Amino acid sequence: MAVKKIKWYKIEETAEELLFNENNIAEVKVKDKKICLIKTHDGIKACASRCPHAGGDMMDAFLDKNENIICPVHRYVFNLDNGRDLNNEGYYLKIYPVQMNAEGIFLGMEEGGLFSWWG
Repeated sequence: MAVKKIKWYKIEETAEELLFNENNIAEVKVKDKKICLIKTHDGIKACASRCPHAGGDMMDAFLDKNENIICPVHRYVFNLDNGRDLNNEGYYLKIYPVQMNAEGIFLGMEEGGLFSWWG
């Protein structure tokens, strides 16, 4: 099994620089991908900006009392730690690792893959 390489991209210096909406969600662009950052009690988490079920915009999502993210279109519920669809229909929301330290806030993205050699 191949080991996944993670490349870290600096997002901001501090969380105060991120523009969170009323649902504690901010959107950033990293490597031409829109990523949602979510402010939780455990820190900042990150996920894909589109729901894997029907492409709902996760910027308009909201958090439940357990800090799972809920898609605004069909109310699919996803765990922000592993991306699992809590409706048990087999969907997974892409989750990205986030690191915060004295140098700033960083988002991790996997490098390589089947088409890593392609332009």
